[in-house]
Amino acid sequence: MEKGVLLELTRGSANWTRVVEEIVKLEKKTFPKHESLAQTFDGELRKRNAGLLYVAADGDTLGYVMYSWPSSLSASITKLAGTRHIEESCRRQGHGEALLRAAIDKCRSRKVQRVSLHVDPTRIAAVNLYKKHGFQVDCLVKSYYSADRDAYRMYLDFDDSV
Repeated sequence: MEKGVLLELTRGSANWTRVVEEIVKLEKKTFPKHESLAQTFDGELRKRNAGLLYVAADGDTLGYVMYSWPSSLSASITKLAGTRHIEESCRRQGHGEALLRAAIDKCRSRKVQRVSLHVDPTRIAAVNLYKKHGFQVDCLVKSYYSADRDAYRMYLDFDDSV
């Protein structure tokens, strides 16, 4: 498989519909229905304060990260997912790390002070990836995903001098 290329989905781009459709398919395969944005993905992306980066190779979308900046002080990484949940052959290619790094850079360019996210504490690889990039656990949010599934709220503060 060809190495993936990191791209940004921009409003009004010619490939908008195709990319959103592919991401919705990934969303449905990756997340339980109550955690999925599949029904509202297009609408979420059309918000002025939302962005999406994705990795594509051989005409397929391999992964994506959705982020938003609800205020001038903070941003949030709302989704980070990819085919690694589906195909063993796509694991350990660095796509998730590249997407996370790019999303952090996009958020930093908005001059926000903090980026936050939520992650299931049992997803050790994801927690470690976030920690590797400077995120810290803020607290455990009980029943965040469902009655029996909690989440860590994690954050990354930007140094004002950067």
